[in-house]
Amino acid sequence: MKMTQWLGIIAAIVLMVKDSTGAALVVAAEGAIAMDGFSGKILWEKNGGKRLFPASSTKILTGLLIIEAGHLDEKITVTLEDTQVEPSSLYLKPGESYTRRALLYGLFLKSANDVARLLARDNAGSVALFAEKMTRRAAELGATESQFTNPHGLHHPGHYTTARDLALIARAAIQQPLLREIVASPSYEWPSPLGPIPLRNHNRLLARYPGCIGIKTGFTNPAQQVLVSAALRDGREIIAVVLRTNRPGIWEDSIKLLDFGFLATQF
Repeated sequence: MKMTQWLGIIAAIVLMVKDSTGAALVVAAEGAIAMDGFSGKILWEKNGGKRLFPASSTKILTGLLIIEAGHLDEKITVTLEDTQVEPSSLYLKPGESYTRRALLYGLFLKSANDVARLLARDNAGSVALFAEKMTRRAAELGATESQFTNPHGLHHPGHYTTARDLALIARAAIQQPLLREIVASPSYEWPSPLGPIPLRNHNRLLARYPGCIGIKTGFTNPAQQVLVSAALRDGREIIAVVLRTNRPGIWEDSIKLLDFGFLATQF
């Protein structure tokens, strides 16, 4: 390829990266971002600072806090309070005990809201106190436009984030080796008292997108479809976030953003 052709390609990429209005890359999501996972540089965004509902992508921050607290192989016991939450659920029963490590797999692969509530209560004493810790930790990571009221992402008008904030949270989360391992796992045998139950990862990009390493899907009616994804190729890592998109868009938008991110960091 001639030098003039290379220069044309590079110039086109630079123009695309500078355009954060949505003109260069069309996605269905109301809020979206592509970020360099290593440097934290924003490569492209659409309404990156708009407050939107995160649904179960909330669990990324929940998992991060639990891993940072440690003692993951210590067993904790389910209380009646932990079970009083809407699906998706692993149908925990009062008196059952699980390691925090196993619970993290249930949190991410099953997206179990009862698991999120158990981990929050165990960590902070109550869901409300844990939510305060979530908001503080997010702010420490630079995610200052976010507020959390629960550990699972079930709808609450005061529970919101932005595509930019969620990318910052995800970037910190996948620096944790265990979290990185969990969100990249296609399946896990849940240690139910009645015998192992196979859990399947809801993130289709693990199979559809080469290099995908996670990380979390989400859905509620107010939030619509949500996906935080990350991929690693040739020593480059891209994080993509789509908030409030449609059912095909959850995958199509994310693939566009990841492809764009790798193209933008190629030179």
